[in-house]
Amino acid sequence: MPPFLLGLDQGTSGTKAYLMDLDGQRVGLGYAALPRLHPRPDWTEQDPMMVADGAARAIELALADAHAQPSDILAAGIASQRDSDFVWDSRTGQPIGNAITWQDLRTAPLVTELDQWELAGERRHRLGYFPGPWCGALHLAWRMQNQPAFKTAMEGGYARVGMAAGWLLAALGTPAGHTHDLSLVQKTGLWDFRAGRYWSEWIERLGLTATGLPGPAPTLHDYGVLHIGGADVPVTAMLADQQASLFGQGCRTAGQAKCTHGTMSFVNVVVEGDPPCLASLNVYHAWSLSDATGAALRHTYCLEADTAASGSAVRWLVNQAGMLPGEADLDAIARSAADSGGVAFVPAFTGLNVPYNDHNARAAILGMSLGAHRGHIARALLEAIGYQLRAILETIGDETGITVAELNVDGGLSASDVACQIQADLLGMPVHRSQEQEATGRGAALLAGMGAGVWRSAEDLPTLPAGGDRFEPTWSQDQRDAGYDRWQAAVKLVQMWHS
Repeated sequence: MPPFLLGLDQGTSGTKAYLMDLDGQRVGLGYAALPRLHPRPDWTEQDPMMVADGAARAIELALADAHAQPSDILAAGIASQRDSDFVWDSRTGQPIGNAITWQDLRTAPLVTELDQWELAGERRHRLGYFPGPWCGALHLAWRMQNQPAFKTAMEGGYARVGMAAGWLLAALGTPAGHTHDLSLVQKTGLWDFRAGRYWSEWIERLGLTATGLPGPAPTLHDYGVLHIGGADVPVTAMLADQQASLFGQGCRTAGQAKCTHGTMSFVNVVVEGDPPCLASLNVYHAWSLSDATGAALRHTYCLEADTAASGSAVRWLVNQAGMLPGEADLDAIARSAADSGGVAFVPAFTGLNVPYNDHNARAAILGMSLGAHRGHIARALLEAIGYQLRAILETIGDETGITVAELNVDGGLSASDVACQIQADLLGMPVHRSQEQEATGRGAALLAGMGAGVWRSAEDLPTLPAGGDRFEPTWSQDQRDAGYDRWQAAVKLVQMWHS
């Protein structure tokens, strides 16, 4: 059997294992769901052993799907959820407590306290983003104050700190060293990415030490091996999940953009040259690859902004509101209404993100009459997601001058034709949904192939499978603007409610 490439997509809700042949075609896919733990209100954790077991199970399922053996895997790439910090003992390989996820809000009081620090104004510039309660750095500061075992391990020099990618390599394989690629090192929340080093003053202010932090590495690197069913599979690539999705979508030149609809909807846009200094948008390492000659390392960056709630708002309609039988029914229910019937939905369940940056705002459904039904509400939610995307893309244009001509979409909500058409109508641009929806795993697998020498450069990579769907806008500019102005008025009412 020909060799395959493995892309491991370790996310918040579960782990996917993506097997690809050397022609760029998917041959196997496995998925293992991952529960989240809520020991207290506003706390969200994951059991590291369950994360590792889930990844192993996903790989097993992907191999079965492909009718392949572990020895058929040439190389693996790992794409990792971000901000969720995993800590383990280097002597025993055992976790030191649960992972604290990016959805956890226990450090919110610390955010307010840190605003008083004399260098607080430099955080976004140095880190590339504002370190809110979701930030791994703040989780580590909380651990130092509240988890004696972690504090002892840090001070003793045997703690290891990292994202899920590093933990999976330690739990399921043999690391070549404690290293992460730059996109994941940046998401520790401790890395001054413009200076290319850990920010010592910030580390000291948080009461941490640099002991146990991952060393920086390029995206393509000898990270070690995964032990899969008796086979040692080289891990030749590692990066953050949203960046892997961007790469897997084929968005690799300036101005190309994708939106991944998950728990939230993440918009990423490729930028070239030096990373810009922006007031409200996150600036991240996307990937670091050798140039065409192989003589120099080239860093690519991306802009990112996310909506407050997308998939999580759909789950709310199912679980709390009881308006949908299941998430898969969203498309059919939304089709039952020709429009939103005057209903406006502001899904600020955890606040409002770019460009509002109001984390005290809360969700509201406005404008309901006695004739309003669940179809109107479902459609109003889909419109709200589209309007948030417009706000994000307009902010990107205002702050950088970059104009996005087409939006590539993937993730759960992109399976809805209604959602994709609404986004095209409200944005006034084509929305492209690839036939291959597993962009994150695909990106990790492609990079693994580059790391293994299958392809010399990104220009040599196989293109996305033919097909997919393209949704063209049908609304006039006046229709778009009228709807957007009305939704912005609803946002202001929500913000006034808590002020």
